[in-house]
Amino acid sequence: MTQPYILVLYYSRYGSTEKLAHLIGRGIESNGEFEAKLRTVPPVSPDSEASVPEIPDSGAIYCSQEDLKYCSGLALGSPTRFGNMSASLKYFLDCTGAIWSSGDLIDKPFATFTSSNSLHGGQESTLLTMAIPMLHHGMIYCGLPYSETSLSNTKTGGSPYGASHFAGVSNDLKISMDETETCLALGKRLAKLSSKICEFN
Repeated sequence: MTQPYILVLYYSRYGSTEKLAHLIGRGIESNGEFEAKLRTVPPVSPDSEASVPEIPDSGAIYCSQEDLKYCSGLALGSPTRFGNMSASLKYFLDCTGAIWSSGDLIDKPFATFTSSNSLHGGQESTLLTMAIPMLHHGMIYCGLPYSETSLSNTKTGGSPYGASHFAGVSNDLKISMDETETCLALGKRLAKLSSKICEFN
C-alpha cells in the first residue's frame, strides 16, 4: 500500500523558500505517518512558447495535477511579490479548476509559508493571499498557535498565519533558529491535523 503524503508545493527563485519547504517537510515526516512530497512549479514565460525543460535541472520536480489531487494535506510556499504570491505559483493554482469542480481537496488541511527580502516586505499578506484559492477549494487553513514560543521570541520571520523567513536585501541571511522551529512546528501540526481528518473520512 502506498504511504499517504502531504504535498509541499512551492516556487523559489533564489533558494530561501526551497529551504523552508525542506524544513516543513522534516516536520511533516517526524509524525511517521506521512511522506512529505516536495514539488515545485516552473517559472512563467513572458512569451507563448514553452521555454523551460519538462524536468528541472535540480531540486524538486514539477507538480502535476494528480500530485495535488491525491494529497492528504498541503503546504503552499512562495516568495513575496508585492505582498502576494509569485505569478508562477498563481498560474499553477489558476489551472486547478478541474480539481475544484470535483471537490477533491474539500476538508483537507493546508498551510502557507513565504520568504521576503525585507522584514516588512509583505510576508503576512502573502501567507493570507495564498490561502484564498485553497479556501475556494474547500480546504481547512492550518496556522500556528502562540503556544509555539518561537512566535513570541522571533526577531525575524514567523507568524500565526504560517512560516516565514527574512532573507535580507542580498538574500544572504541564514534561516534563524526561531524560523527553523516555526517551520518544523508547522509541518508537525499539518501532519497532526491531516491524520485526525483522515480518521473521520
